[in-house]
Amino acid sequence: MSGDTGTRELADGRPSYRLVRREDIELGEALPGRSSGLTTCRLVGGSSGSTHMALTLVSLIDGHVDAHVHSFETSFYVLGGEPVLYLDGRGVQLKPGACGCVPVGVPHAFRSDGSGLWIEMAAPRPRPDASDTFFLEPAPDLPAEPLDVRDPRNRNLFLLTEGEMDLDRLKRGAAVGAPTVSASMATAVLAYSGIAVKMLVDQRLDAQLHTMFMVDYQPGAVAHPHDHPFEESYYMLEGEVDVVADGDRHTLRPGDVFWTGTGCLHGFYETQGGPVRWLETSAPAPPPRHSYRFERDWDYLGERLQSDASIGVG
Repeated sequence: MSGDTGTRELADGRPSYRLVRREDIELGEALPGRSSGLTTCRLVGGSSGSTHMALTLVSLIDGHVDAHVHSFETSFYVLGGEPVLYLDGRGVQLKPGACGCVPVGVPHAFRSDGSGLWIEMAAPRPRPDASDTFFLEPAPDLPAEPLDVRDPRNRNLFLLTEGEMDLDRLKRGAAVGAPTVSASMATAVLAYSGIAVKMLVDQRLDAQLHTMFMVDYQPGAVAHPHDHPFEESYYMLEGEVDVVADGDRHTLRPGDVFWTGTGCLHGFYETQGGPVRWLETSAPAPPPRHSYRFERDWDYLGERLQSDASIGVG
């Protein structure tokens, strides 16, 4: 497919990638009888070809979601508002940049006095008949405390604050009382080829089945064509970036959603001279090795072998 939106399929019928434009995202009522003020839009899921994940845009306005558990794992990233998450018997007031993992089988609920907007990721993909979600009781109405990432009780939660992906700022030491998690390899920013990556949800927050992370591109940054042994989704937050997926090129803008299936050959290119940011998820969780397969490396090997054969080496 070389059009502006939709799904591309491979010759054997497997989905290659999916593009959803911001203007095509429509929220609809969700969980009637178990919630109030809740609307959602499934951005990635079984109907779009995904085997391993579901990505959903969630809005909660002056309402609640009753306490429930899943037989799948979920994570979230708050885009707007200050919803309250009830987890481990405590209410935590979230805000933009807050994120976290709800492990399999852990009771949780939501409330929002005002508006709350977040991205929710689920892995493995929930069942279409919702038989893997079990409601327990009405949502609590207890006082909530602001999210404190230094409190060990918030072990499943994190807050990405302004400047945490600023490499110049990270060159300097942080005070012992800084309102952030302790610096370590697990909380570090990975920088390469004009790209900065910050893990948000992984095993550090007890996620076992998927990951969620933030990606920043500097002007001119590039990720050369590659594929993975897992699926990925990308929710655009700032700037514009070109993606080439299985030979098709698209420009992604804030609010757009892109998804690549296992084995989809894709690369990203910043061509407008500005910074770019998106929220990315992977499912299943990437393996310790060989999570990337770069086309250029294997092309190089092929050229070397052909060269060696032509001169009788080997």
